Amino acid sequence: QVQLVESGGGLVQAGGSLRLSCAASGRTLSTYTMGWYRQTPGKEREFVAAIGWNGVSTDYANSVKGRFTIFRDNAKNTVYLQMNNLKPEDTAIYYCNAPSSWGRSTVLVTMSWGQGTQVTVSS
Repeated sequence: QVQLVESGGGLVQAGGSLRLSCAASGRTLSTYTMGWYRQTPGKEREFVAAIGWNGVSTDYANSVKGRFTIFRDNAKNTVYLQMNNLKPEDTAIYYCNAPSSWGRSTVLVTMSWGQGTQVTVSS
């Protein structure tokens, strides 16, 4: 079965940058639209960004638009999220998954959720 593994999180000060990676084993991601999601304890999982299978179409939550960039390298079977100008409100566990259709749904995904990677942004 497919296993999604997120990595790249860490602790940064406000204004800093991180690059998250989403790698998969057991299945190629090259034909899937992929998305990044995040969740803070006590809050619902929210959509962050998505990218089409060909790496051309992208979509971003308004809260991260202009600061985050999603991109992919299908040859490496990896999807990335470049996060710049991080803010404390970006603090969350970040997950990747393949949405069942183009959109911002946080539940209509086709793969099992991975462990996520923690992003903490200090003031």
